[in-house]
Amino acid sequence: MSNQQSKVKILNAAVLVAALGYFVDIYDLLLFGFVRVKSLTDLGFSGQELTDKGLSLQNWQMFGMLVGGILWGILGDKRGRVRVLYFSIALYSLANILNGFATGYADYAFYRFIAGIGLAGELGAGITLVAEVLPKNKRGLGTMLVATIGLSGALLAWVIERYFPWRECYFIGGGLGILLLLLRISVAESGIYQQVKENKLISRGNFLSLFTSRDRLIRFLRCIFIGTSTWFVIGVLVFFAPEFGKAKGLDGILASNAIAIAYIGLILGDLASGVLSQVLKSRIKVMAIFLTLDVFAVLGYLSLPFSSPVMFYFGHFILGFSVGFWVIFVTIGAEQFGTNLRSTVATSVPNFARGMQVPINESFKYLKSAAVTGSVITAGYIVGAVCLGIAFIALWGMKETFHRDMDYLEEV
Repeated sequence: MSNQQSKVKILNAAVLVAALGYFVDIYDLLLFGFVRVKSLTDLGFSGQELTDKGLSLQNWQMFGMLVGGILWGILGDKRGRVRVLYFSIALYSLANILNGFATGYADYAFYRFIAGIGLAGELGAGITLVAEVLPKNKRGLGTMLVATIGLSGALLAWVIERYFPWRECYFIGGGLGILLLLLRISVAESGIYQQVKENKLISRGNFLSLFTSRDRLIRFLRCIFIGTSTWFVIGVLVFFAPEFGKAKGLDGILASNAIAIAYIGLILGDLASGVLSQVLKSRIKVMAIFLTLDVFAVLGYLSLPFSSPVMFYFGHFILGFSVGFWVIFVTIGAEQFGTNLRSTVATSVPNFARGMQVPINESFKYLKSAAVTGSVITAGYIVGAVCLGIAFIALWGMKETFHRDMDYLEEV
């Protein structure tokens, strides 16, 4: 490591913009969960429609993120990480402003789809940039800062939702993104990427090349599936906290409170996993520890007879902490692939993992129906077991990347 690299500050412009962008990203990503009931009620829906339409709108957002994950990832390798960082912020900010004008299900779904495309780009581009500009002994701390600062956007969404009508909540989210762009914080492209870009013979951002090599495909799928349980926990157990609370005989459980409390746990979990990764000098060991913790957290949540709403909300805190490996998950995605495919993978992986929420949601919806199990608890057990099983299988045999230098290429 050169002296110049060792003197690089952890909190530099790249880390700051990536963290603030992810802060607004998380605010907008989770806002629908906070305003789901009040917005759909205002648009004329009621009863079971609040759950079914909520699942459908969430699926549209996640489908947009799948599309955006591929689009922005390719552009990040072909045009640069910084361009994707700013353009994705601009798109999801505009989409959320328009979402505040929604008049029915159709345009609501369209705006969530467009917002999903925009939301897909920021994290992958930011993490890729941070991983490339920081030396290997600091990049874990840099990505930890991005994740923990960014995830606190969930708490802002929780506060805003309590004091503003749902339309204004979307306006505020869009306004925050526009404000970040107007600050015009200057971020330089990573030197590693610039060197690759100048070589016209190097193929960059070839998404299909992930499927032309067995080794690359397996690495890609591993990166996606180790994060599957995160979106089962957040997208099902936490998002539908009112339904799970009712199944346990607890009335008055608010999804907004459950999401906020879970994200407090998630922020602390990301801090813990980031620090633990530096101490153990391993990403894989920390993932294994937190996935094991996740198993016990899910089992406790589904099986324990919570005596009060307070204890039930505390269960969401434990759930959030147990999936506080998101920082490790996205860092692994950036470290597993060479510079010419790094943005493609680092952007598509978290969004494909998020996109797994669509089949997870549909499976949960089918299993909880009266014709199958008739129980959200039983459905939770089944879907959770599958998601966690897949995550452990994907982690088994994955190569350690903690000490890996970022200056290398994929032969495509």
